[in-house]
Amino acid sequence: MAVVRQNPVVIIPGVLFWDSLYEVMRDALSAWIPKEKIAIAPVSMLDWVGFPPSPERSTNRVMATLDLAVRKMAARFPGEPVTIVAHSGGGTVAMVYLLENAFQGDVYAVNGMVGRLLTLGTPFHTHEHFAKIKTDFIFSHLSAEFFRKYHVVSVVSDRYRGSTSGNMLERLCSMFYLSVTDDGNLDGDGVVPAKSCFLEGAENVTIPECEHLPAPHTRWYGTKEGVEQWIEWL
Repeated sequence: MAVVRQNPVVIIPGVLFWDSLYEVMRDALSAWIPKEKIAIAPVSMLDWVGFPPSPERSTNRVMATLDLAVRKMAARFPGEPVTIVAHSGGGTVAMVYLLENAFQGDVYAVNGMVGRLLTLGTPFHTHEHFAKIKTDFIFSHLSAEFFRKYHVVSVVSDRYRGSTSGNMLERLCSMFYLSVTDDGNLDGDGVVPAKSCFLEGAENVTIPECEHLPAPHTRWYGTKEGVEQWIEWL
């Protein structure tokens, strides 16, 4: 079994996903880390959508929830920097949070509570409108100093090939990839093309056998089989 850091962990769901979907990831991680040191930020579908609908403010709502979860974990385990594990678009929310610059009026003082960020299928390069609000902000504030402050690991699977002229699965993957980038004929995790997750300054890791969506009967990033592929970078 891999030797794994024992720092407390806060899991943040991906866009349009909610906290209870990540209990399977918490259970899988508890094979390496005591379960009481693993928390899931209590993000809801309403946080992502808003009421009335305001998806452009989703990052602000989710950051508030993430900050509360990080503070609770840091208070429970003082002196142990928290590791944030972020799925999909939750990874760019975490980056905005850690940059400690005002985003649409909101800024948080992390003050050493976090030491590491591990993202799972997070597209840092995208043309999707609401995701690009975050990534444009990230790249306008990102510096080498950020990566000296936080160790960032970007994990993505390249299991599924997209092809605009392939079989039904390849065409479906291509459709998803084209919502992120201009080329659908790429390898990725079925929803996000792998190359969109490569972030200069981060440790970029490609794993072979994961799917993006946290759905039943899949081998997605949060299952036991998925976690086993990236646990050594935690």
